[in-house]
Order: sequence, then structure tokens, then C-alpha cells
Amino acid sequence: MPPVGTSTPHAPSVARTCAAILKLLLPHRRAADRDRSAPIEAFPEQLRQLADFVAAGDPIVFALPGFPCKSPSPAKVLGHLPDEGERLSLGFLNDLCTAVREVYAPGARMVICSDGHIFGDLIHVPDHHIDAYSDELAALVRRERLYHLSVFDLRDVLGDLPHDAKRARVHAQFAPTVEELRAEVKSDDATLALYRGITRFLTEDTVGFEGSRSALQRNCRQRAYGVIQRSRAWGDLIAEQHPRSVRLSIHPQRRGAAKFGIRLLDAEDAWTTPWHSVVLHRADGSWELMRRSEAEQLGRLVLRDGRPSHFETV
Repeated sequence: MPPVGTSTPHAPSVARTCAAILKLLLPHRRAADRDRSAPIEAFPEQLRQLADFVAAGDPIVFALPGFPCKSPSPAKVLGHLPDEGERLSLGFLNDLCTAVREVYAPGARMVICSDGHIFGDLIHVPDHHIDAYSDELAALVRRERLYHLSVFDLRDVLGDLPHDAKRARVHAQFAPTVEELRAEVKSDDATLALYRGITRFLTEDTVGFEGSRSALQRNCRQRAYGVIQRSRAWGDLIAEQHPRSVRLSIHPQRRGAAKFGIRLLDAEDAWTTPWHSVVLHRADGSWELMRRSEAEQLGRLVLRDGRPSHFETV
């Protein structure tokens, strides 16, 4: 392999290298397809994105929106700071970048695009909790020496503006209209699944709602559209800030989609993430994401550095 950025490899070599990199991702794919197995050729967009780096001999940049903040539901999580779920997930992502170097000498790095502030008001998580989560996430990357990872959030773009002003500015510049999203939900199965998944999460995570169950569901359906609007806006902002990247997603994605869905840790539900759950460490050495209320029935609480971290089976 020539020095980074000095020459362009031949096309067959580029194709083989891109295929080898994609093969590292495929075992961890979070799929929206019923048939989760798919050949390399089913992901032309990812191959194209990878080829942009490989043909130039540049390190690959992965961009992953996610790691926003902890769920406000005490039935799901241990608190508002990152715990073992985030530690294991970040370690996995760093290991993935390390593995890329084995098949592509310039290697890879990953930008964790922490998106909590963009919709914190809609998911009812206070901004100071989101700040603390993102700061601890960056500290975790440093402590664990995860040299292939970096954390990016709204503060890196808009600095010390009030959080509401930041959200309003990004929404105004990038968000689709509610009418556009309603039409998409009606016509596109993937968008409908996303809308239903977010509505379910909002319903489960809402604490202290004083109205009826039907009123809560109406409220969450309305907020779900807002979350999708802001998520789309955040995606466009990432594209502006990191225009040259391989786009990953923590949501299930269909083959051929512009983003590649990545599974961080094992869980029964494909939508489960470390920020909506806790980790249970089983006696066989495996780790699984689940609700705190479920993990408490199966194991004992483990502390790390004096803070609640995860559960382990006895």
C-alpha cells in the first residue's frame, strides 16, 4: 500500500479492499430485512463510500449518530451517566476500527455524533444531564485509550449558545416539515417502523404524565414526528460537518440503504441500545442488553469506580 494520499491503487485492488472492509461490518449488521444474510454486492452505497477513501489511500472515517443520553426511565437504566453498556459498545467500535487496519493499512477512525441535545426537550431529558453524559462519554474514550474514536456534539458546532437556540437554528435550517414526514410514514415501511419505534420508546420513557393513557399516546405520537424531524436535521448537519464519511446507524437498515445499521451489543429487541437499557453479564461470559427491571430479577448490581455499572448473574 502506498503512503497515505500519495497515489491511487488500481481499481481491482480498491474493490477487493472495500469488500474486505465491508466483510468486517456484515457480522454486526442491524438489519431491517427479514432475510438478514446479504452478499457484499447488496451494499453498493457503502462500497462507494469506502472506495472514496481507499482509492485515495486515506484513513476511513466512519460517522455514527447515537449515544445521545440515558433514558429518563428508572425502569430501564441505572442513571444519567454512561455505564458498562457504553463502555463495552465503545470498545467494540474501537476494535472494529483496529480490525480495519489488518486489511487496509491506513486504518479507520470513528466519529461518535452524540445527538442528545438536538431532541433533549422532546424526550424530556434536561440539558445538563445531556452535557454530563457527553462529557463522560469523551472521558471514557480517553480513560479506555480508545484512540480510534472521537465524540462530536452540538457544542462543537454552535458553541455556548443556549440549547434552545441551537435546536431552533438546526431545525430551521435542516428539518423536514411534519407534512412531509406524515406522507413518508404512509408511503415508506422503513419510516413507518421508525415512527412506531420512537413512539413506543417515548411512551415507555415518559415519567410523571398526568393524563390518560390515550392522551399519553397522542402526545408521544406528536413528539415522535418532532424527534424524527430533529434526527433528520442532525443527519444533515453531520453531512455538512463531516461530508466525507461512511455513514453508520444504530437503527435497523435495509440492504441498499444509504446508512449501514450496526449492532453494538446483543439484545432480544433490535431497537434496544445501551442508552435505553442496562447490561447483564451472564455466567457463560456473554453480555446482553435489557431493561433494568428485568436485569434486577436475574442478577446482582455491580459497581465500577463507585458507580452503578451493570448486573451479573450469581
